[in-house]
Amino acid sequence: MRKIDIFDTTLRDGEQSAGINLNTVEKLEIARQLEKLGVAVIEAGFPASSPGDFEAVQRIANTVKNSTVTGLARAMKNDIDISWEALRGGEQPHIHVFLATSPIHMEYKLKKTPDEVVNIAVDAVKYAKQYFPLVQWSAEDAFRSEPEYLVRIINQVIAAGATTINIPDTVGYATPQEYGALFKYLKENVTGVEKVKLSAHCHDDLGMAVANSIAAVENGADQVECTINGIGERAGNASLEEIAVALHIRKDFYNMDTSINLQEIKRSSQLVSRLTGVMIQPNKAVVGKNAFAHESGIHQDGMLKNRQTYEIITPELIGESDMPLALGKHSGRHAFKDRAVRMGFDLTEKQLNEAFIDFKKLADRKKEITEDDLFVLFTGQQLQDTDTPIYELHNVQVQYGTSNIPTATVTATVPSGETVTVATTGAGSVESIFNALELVIKGEVLILDYRVTSIGKGRDALGEAVVNLSYNGLELKGRDVAQDVLEASAKAYLNAINRQLVRERLRKQEVTN
Repeated sequence: MRKIDIFDTTLRDGEQSAGINLNTVEKLEIARQLEKLGVAVIEAGFPASSPGDFEAVQRIANTVKNSTVTGLARAMKNDIDISWEALRGGEQPHIHVFLATSPIHMEYKLKKTPDEVVNIAVDAVKYAKQYFPLVQWSAEDAFRSEPEYLVRIINQVIAAGATTINIPDTVGYATPQEYGALFKYLKENVTGVEKVKLSAHCHDDLGMAVANSIAAVENGADQVECTINGIGERAGNASLEEIAVALHIRKDFYNMDTSINLQEIKRSSQLVSRLTGVMIQPNKAVVGKNAFAHESGIHQDGMLKNRQTYEIITPELIGESDMPLALGKHSGRHAFKDRAVRMGFDLTEKQLNEAFIDFKKLADRKKEITEDDLFVLFTGQQLQDTDTPIYELHNVQVQYGTSNIPTATVTATVPSGETVTVATTGAGSVESIFNALELVIKGEVLILDYRVTSIGKGRDALGEAVVNLSYNGLELKGRDVAQDVLEASAKAYLNAINRQLVRERLRKQEVTN
């Protein structure tokens, strides 16, 4: 079988999605999961874009050993220098340098002539090659570039030392036939193309990112760039899980292998969804909650007789198991630890003990502990150092009646260490809580988006709240979980504020050091 490398850009292009804001610990947790998933390359971020991105890329490069870690860089010496400092500790230091090549980008964004762009690209690759053994060069907006010009510039960056050439459909404009034809043209006309990997990077603006990516590998691409759950700018990127499962299920047709550990797909999808706060649509291919649901009586009858009548993908293939849920308030620590291991979590004894305490508290309140509940508990422990609580919620109480004005009373610890209690009203219970919290933090807050979802089933299910807000002009996202959705909402609000304050503390420490 022909080997196709999977280049995951969840932590770079995926994180550029509107409203997504991951911190270093969260990025590191996702990177570890991507390593388990078996991706060939992890694009960990854009080191020169911010101190936070630099730190995340550096920690990931120093931690991940079984996947190549890369970082994005503009075709500028400063970007390349910063990227080297972040990535030099990796097993195979890799850099991803990009420069636009379409007429519209060269004229209006770069304000450079085609000749000048060729020179900039060549100089950048030569400079990067002094540090990095692996240099990927991307022709931004390649699909809308002139094919003859692409051949010209790619010839020269290969001669300069590039090891991978990426041909992105940056704005999601291509059709599968056209995108595949472009790769075929490059394979036939680029000098030295046999010495490099060709890579495809597709956006989903017209809903064809996965189809375009597969068309590319059918026509010579050796690598596909994609994201977990298809997250990304605008309509998103090609979905990693859809590409990997499609090539696996139809290996009889494609004869290609990605080396992805399909059993880790479900967990990877859940983790990214939870940490980004981006919900997975129910009818999403492969990982949507309805992907294996059969409502029609005809379908159900067929499934009972033979699953293959209406099921080409099994839940077990992607790690969606029907694990027996025998855990309850009488379960012991050994059984609890065994379940954590079976679910793929590697917790320290301290983390396991803390999770077990939370589990016992939850088991006293819930009739049934679901696997989704356990996933939240275990993930929470792995991310327990994510945010140092600056504002800490102690109590929230709401008085509400259909004929009365809702009133919320909040007690919380503030940065000075003082515990304060405030009360105010609102048009509804949630608004009254948010109004009270605004008095606690003494800042200007605008709620941009707010949602609560159930984790698992039943009236006693945990509720997860996600709050997008603007705090003193900065857009932030917070999330938290509680059995009471009002408590979860209050904690999510403060989580957003705390994340920003922690970042500010870290920046001040960097300046001091």
